[in-house]
Amino acid sequence: MASCRYPSLYAGLPQQQLQDALTKAQAALIELNSGARGVSFSYDQGSGTKSVTYTPATREGLTSLIRDLQAELGIIPRARRPMRLIYR
Repeated sequence: MASCRYPSLYAGLPQQQLQDALTKAQAALIELNSGARGVSFSYDQGSGTKSVTYTPATREGLTSLIRDLQAELGIIPRARRPMRLIYR
């Protein structure tokens, strides 16, 4: 793990747990992009029609999570702080 000025939100988690979370997030992104993950379902249950609505993860949210986990695992480099010009 690369050191930085502020500790990561994932500091203290074992590598295997981070890797498992990355695998699950990537699988969820694939399901979301392929349309395999549903959002709202309706069904008839004898006494009437029932519906269930799930709050889906957004593509942007999953992408951000995947990049954070990859950076924490050292798969991709962390973003550098923006450079600032100092005038004297």
